[in-house]
Amino acid sequence: MPTTVYDPPALEPGTLRVIPLGGLGEIGRNMTVFEYEGKLLIVDCGVLFPEEHQPGVDLILPDFEPIKDRLDDVVGLVLTHGHEDHIGAVPYLLKRGGDIPLIGSGLTLALVEAKLKEHRIRPYTLTVAEGQREQVGPFDLEFVAVNHSIPDALAVAVRTPAGLVLATGDFKMDQLPLDGRITDLRAFARLGEEGVDLFLVDSTNADVPGFTPLERAIGPVLDQVIAKAPRRVIVASFSSHIHRVQQVLDAAHAHGRRLAFLGRSMVRNMGIAEDLGYLHVPEGVLIDYRKARELPDDRIVYMSTGSQGEPMAVLSRMANLDHAIEPGPGDTVILASSLIPGNENAVYRVIDGLTKLGANVVHKGNAKVHVSGHAAAGELLYCYNILKPRNVLPVHGEYRHLIANARLAQDTGIPTERTIIGENGTVIDLKDGVARVVGQLDLGFVYVDGSTVGEITDADLKDRRILGEEGFISVIVVVDAATGRIITGPEIHARGFAEDDAVFESVKPKIAAALTEAAQSGVRDSRALSQVVRRTIGRWVNQSLRRRPMIVPLVIEA
Repeated sequence: MPTTVYDPPALEPGTLRVIPLGGLGEIGRNMTVFEYEGKLLIVDCGVLFPEEHQPGVDLILPDFEPIKDRLDDVVGLVLTHGHEDHIGAVPYLLKRGGDIPLIGSGLTLALVEAKLKEHRIRPYTLTVAEGQREQVGPFDLEFVAVNHSIPDALAVAVRTPAGLVLATGDFKMDQLPLDGRITDLRAFARLGEEGVDLFLVDSTNADVPGFTPLERAIGPVLDQVIAKAPRRVIVASFSSHIHRVQQVLDAAHAHGRRLAFLGRSMVRNMGIAEDLGYLHVPEGVLIDYRKARELPDDRIVYMSTGSQGEPMAVLSRMANLDHAIEPGPGDTVILASSLIPGNENAVYRVIDGLTKLGANVVHKGNAKVHVSGHAAAGELLYCYNILKPRNVLPVHGEYRHLIANARLAQDTGIPTERTIIGENGTVIDLKDGVARVVGQLDLGFVYVDGSTVGEITDADLKDRRILGEEGFISVIVVVDAATGRIITGPEIHARGFAEDDAVFESVKPKIAAALTEAAQSGVRDSRALSQVVRRTIGRWVNQSLRRRPMIVPLVIEA
């Protein structure tokens, strides 16, 4: 069903309004706005990475339209953890003005500050830790430790006189985490006793039965693969997956190998993690990648970005032989990450490219080299039973994940009418323990394309897809301004066609005839004549060549 857009009513006194601006119906762009008594609190501000049908796009931002004129009302931006889908859009929001304080854990703020430095933005920050409570405007915030695939992740409880909201951020319930920091279920239970009026809960693995496997199960597998590798080892991971990098560092050290970081974000993030004590680097293991090339092949591990098949990331460039390090026979490549929905084709293309070069590619499909950072159905059921929330809003997931999460909530006794399946722009008002949908905003995608933000439209992307898939034809005709008679042309040039330009000779008389007929009918406007040219050649190309190219006619009056 198409979304019905309708404006919410004015916010009543004593009511908390909740508006997700991103993260619902997609894996990425996580951003939720809370409004109480004229003040706004934002939780997360992330990016979505483009898919194949969005050519040329670098990043996709949440639509800031509903708050663009209210940035001075924003009392804080809480960042639950340091992944790009939760912090990547912060520079673009801060560039719009408003002195918005950033609130988060030490590692999260260090990662976002490094990002902001590249944009020449110096933010005001407030570092918080689990167990801490802060009054930010009318919002009483409490931070709760949660376990995720990056250290220092936090859930946030938002208290107002209208009710208590708990937003998990991304989390799972690994009971034997590498850093010993588990999701604080005792704090969840205490909040449950107090009464959670609205639960915003991570849905990414809601359709996966059981429990997410332990992170520590990965270490022995990585150790075994690196031990057996005859030549170089290249491990690709998210540039913020500190736990995975730690495991690779430990395995490299155990087998007498040095490790070099590849990719700007990997080098930057791991430097921050080491400085803050989240990454423990064995002495003498790290080496600059330029010096690493002088080592014997069986004495080096490269840790790189590009596990999602991103075209400009290190691993894709290696697969295309567009990097100083060229994989070959005997090399081992480990993809130590999950597949983000929508990236599957790009990842498999990279796997095929590396395999063709002779590398042994180890990935989640053929070895246990990655576990998810998100709670599976069994863990979510525990949370619902511990918290017993009055209302539930599944977030962070594609539509099927949101539905699966809502069903889990209902299985534990939460009424159907209290489980809200929202989408980006759904407006929810909370008062007296009841959450109601009161509006639906019309939100779109904001594309970052090079140095432009929000200038590229869906129509532009459609043009790019047509150019890429169907080709391009230009037609130039010079006509007499007074009579409409053709003086020169039509001249036809095509790009992206297997056929030679000579194939278009047969359509030239048709174009000339159509223009002559239009001129006899009194048509002199060059725009109208251009439309005649477009229709004529478009029909012919569709019937003769079974193509729908972009056609750019140029009718010049002389």
